[in-house]
Amino acid sequence: MKALVLHGKHQIQIEHDFPEPPLGPDCVKIAVSYCGLCGTDIHKYEGKGGSRPVVYPVPLGHEASGIVVETGKQVRDLKAGDRVAVDPNWYCKSCWFCQNGLTHFCENSRGVVKGFAEYICPPRENVYKLPDSLSLRDAALAEPLSCCLHGMDLLDLKTGQTVVIIGLGSIGSIFLQLCRRAGAARCIVVEPQEQKRDLAMRLGASLFLNPEKVHVAEEIRRAGIPNVDRVIECVGLKSTMASALEIAGKGAAVLLFGLGEAGDPMPFDQYAAFQKELTVKTSFINPSSMGRALALLETGVIEVEPLISGVLNMEEMAEELKNRTLFRKGKVLLKVFGEGA
Repeated sequence: MKALVLHGKHQIQIEHDFPEPPLGPDCVKIAVSYCGLCGTDIHKYEGKGGSRPVVYPVPLGHEASGIVVETGKQVRDLKAGDRVAVDPNWYCKSCWFCQNGLTHFCENSRGVVKGFAEYICPPRENVYKLPDSLSLRDAALAEPLSCCLHGMDLLDLKTGQTVVIIGLGSIGSIFLQLCRRAGAARCIVVEPQEQKRDLAMRLGASLFLNPEKVHVAEEIRRAGIPNVDRVIECVGLKSTMASALEIAGKGAAVLLFGLGEAGDPMPFDQYAAFQKELTVKTSFINPSSMGRALALLETGVIEVEPLISGVLNMEEMAEELKNRTLFRKGKVLLKVFGEGA
């Protein structure tokens, strides 16, 4: 099959005879329609880890939708032609973490979607049938949306609170919509790309601040906002993580959602955090949230169109991994088979 395969740091190539994944008895063979480019794919391209160790050679991509081609012998409730989205994370259900309701920390977990390829064969339990009203393109955003939903669960946003979102890529744009719909009174976006100001306001931002032009914490005080209750950091740089802790108000919770560098500790002013009694949280993948994500996409609660910065073929995606022109603007999708396989 044709696939966009990573062989090592910066070693990406299109292969036309990459082995198809085997179809197990409890698995579903899916012709990939769309697959999103994630920040973890960039990390892997740069020779760094993702949610799990990288084993070469491997097709990138895990945010996939597609059409069922064939099912394993044990699969009874899906058939060829069904339109589906896929959760890339499989759990064993028998280790200590799985048996204690912490499946996403499964000791035997594995990724079952390598979506920058023509075909994937995930277990049936990872496959979600789509309603007719939801397009395959939009369904490819279910996985990143499900990760954001887990972050929202951890953040415990309360109605009427003030939220600061650092970074307005596709993840920041999803969080902005989720926070407004969860009842945030104010959503402040911190983003250095001025061209994203209109998008921020369209999606519900109360205030757009360019950190290269203003001191964010001072500007928030100048706007008459007494306290920042929640901060969501969506970038993953040490500088933006430090800013998140600085911006956070008294009694605030900070969600460090952006993926940082392994083994590279961020600066932490413990005394300042102590004075504000901060709660700092991180968010790991998407336990039990794919169904909710698909429901939000189906009903149009989350606006998808402004999040997508480009739909590319494999040759174009190989170049995008190198230059990231569209990735910096929003969500980039690889189109493999489109609406029909």
